Amino acid sequence: MPKRKKIIVAGGLILETIYPAIYGGEHPKVRAEKKKLSSEAQQRMNQKYSWQKLELMLAANFIPGDHVCGVTYDDEHLPATRKIAEGRLKRFRADLAKCWKLKGKKLVMFWCTEELHGIGRLHHHLVINAAGSDDYADIARIWGQGEVDIKPLRVDREKNYETLARYMTKEKPERLGARGWSYTRTAVKPEIETFVVDDDTPLQVPSGAMMLEEASETTAYGSFRYIKYYARNIDPRKRIRAKRRRRK
Repeated sequence: MPKRKKIIVAGGLILETIYPAIYGGEHPKVRAEKKKLSSEAQQRMNQKYSWQKLELMLAANFIPGDHVCGVTYDDEHLPATRKIAEGRLKRFRADLAKCWKLKGKKLVMFWCTEELHGIGRLHHHLVINAAGSDDYADIARIWGQGEVDIKPLRVDREKNYETLARYMTKEKPERLGARGWSYTRTAVKPEIETFVVDDDTPLQVPSGAMMLEEASETTAYGSFRYIKYYARNIDPRKRIRAKRRRRK
């Protein structure tokens, strides 16, 4: 019997799941079991929490070597309120965008503002696309209000988009339901595709990719399978199109 396959492509981060297709004419017990499996598969793919949404957005916009930054305020420049701090960050983004434009790049930046943990004073976490060899000096110069800590973005089993997203969402937003992070309009969103596949369609990580997570469950009435992997040098959309062509 055919199944459904869903793929989320966020740059080099790929989420794939295969789950049972549900039909109205099936026996109620069979339909109920398939619905349970389908729900579990969808929960893996649905980005319920803020960090899960941020993980995919970061992966869709940044690659290893881009900049993960922490910027703080010295005593002379310490803002009195979060609103003032966010206003200063807005001016910083505008100035940085002008600098990146001179380098022939559009600025892509994600950020969050925090004050509750660690040093206990307002500061910002940023992720910025690389534009040239002098980026570090330019970011520090344009910030000019305190210390700047810059590290290259890593994607491995120890540190990756998930660990970065969790770190940037560790403080709860001030308003219930609000998102604690933001991004420039130049950011792109992940691509999502769902289609029908044969029941025996394999779900496997391509050669050269790094497995990050997997899950599966099988019953007498069906199964679901889920994988998350990183494949920077593999275009999964070509694999998707190839599989769909073979079914026609």
